[in-house]
Amino acid sequence: MKWCLHLELFAMARGPDTPIPSQLNTYTYTHTKTYARFTGAPLKVHKISNPWRSPSGALPALQTSQGEVISVPHKIITHLRKEKYNADYDLSARQGADTLAFMSLLEEKLLPVLIHTFWVDPKNYVEVTRKWYAEAMPFPLNFFLPGRMQRQHMERLQLLCGQHEADREEELEKELYQEARECLTLLSQRLGSQKFFFGDAPASLDAFVFSHLALLLQAKLPSGKLQTHLRGLPNLCAYCAHILSLYFPWDGAEVPPPRQTPAGPDTEEEPYRRRTQVLSVLAGLAAMVGYALLSGIISIQRSSPARAPSARGLAMAEEDEEE
Repeated sequence: MKWCLHLELFAMARGPDTPIPSQLNTYTYTHTKTYARFTGAPLKVHKISNPWRSPSGALPALQTSQGEVISVPHKIITHLRKEKYNADYDLSARQGADTLAFMSLLEEKLLPVLIHTFWVDPKNYVEVTRKWYAEAMPFPLNFFLPGRMQRQHMERLQLLCGQHEADREEELEKELYQEARECLTLLSQRLGSQKFFFGDAPASLDAFVFSHLALLLQAKLPSGKLQTHLRGLPNLCAYCAHILSLYFPWDGAEVPPPRQTPAGPDTEEEPYRRRTQVLSVLAGLAAMVGYALLSGIISIQRSSPARAPSARGLAMAEEDEEE
């Protein structure tokens, strides 16, 4: 029954002075959160700065009342539907088919460009994406996790777009952005003057589309080729603003409400905060010293009579440098 349903959603906490609203930090989290808001699913959100503290080791992650942990967004939505929180309950068979068709279109045409915009474009990655995660994560995770996440997204982009030659990279990028612009234009035409894609009530397609558009629309990007095209489609901009004001009232506001320190699970327990900070610093120092020793930046030498280096020693030194 709904009244005894217990769902916990683990998501990335917002870093200080970040250009991305807290509810819109990733489109996967935004998709889950928006769908839950549309259906009234009771989610208890844990905002954490360390992804490894998530039950699945990744964010976002949903923990059910039975202890099951789900980290794939579409599987989270499927679980909510099984619990009778279904945003598509009133849709016809044709509208259901349209939902699947437009979701596939966004996955194929828009998602690759979103990954490129936030994770591959050098300016956007350095000034927006990496900065956001570096400020949201604790030390020393903020030194290496953003880079690892970038590599994972680049691998996903390669899977979506397939293998291509290096000399065709610029041509392929132009094709991807052109297809993404056409996709946005098609969404704009399909939406028209409606509040939502299927009338006056939101459905799962609205949660899916909004999660892809809102981050692109809200982020302050130094390189915003696709963002400029989206802002030129007034009905899609009004559509996102309507959902923000209705379901995320403070996230669409110019000035957020005064920040308070809740006693609930959204913040780390105060008695353990200082111990966590000290352990993080010690772990970071140990990692940095170990890396310096392994990479040869710092070396420990014993005093011995000077002798000419052997060929084997030179070969070993060259091999270590390459690694």
